Amino acid sequence: MQAYRTETIIAQDGKLSIKELPFRKGEVVEVIVLSQKRKAQSTPYPLRGKPFAYDQPFDSVAAEDWEAQK
Repeated sequence: MQAYRTETIIAQDGKLSIKELPFRKGEVVEVIVLSQKRKAQSTPYPLRGKPFAYDQPFDSVAAEDWEAQK
């Protein structure tokens, strides 16, 4: 038995169209339709457009980690 998985969006109530299936004319196939919850759209830059502030912009960063200052 060969399985084929694809996803599509219902364009019209009660109608489904699946194109380019890897089966030949006359083959018997079983069709199972499952609904999926929509995935939340993720952005690659989640902080873009968010407000930000620098608390102490001119202070040293990790000064205690520098060996030359010891």
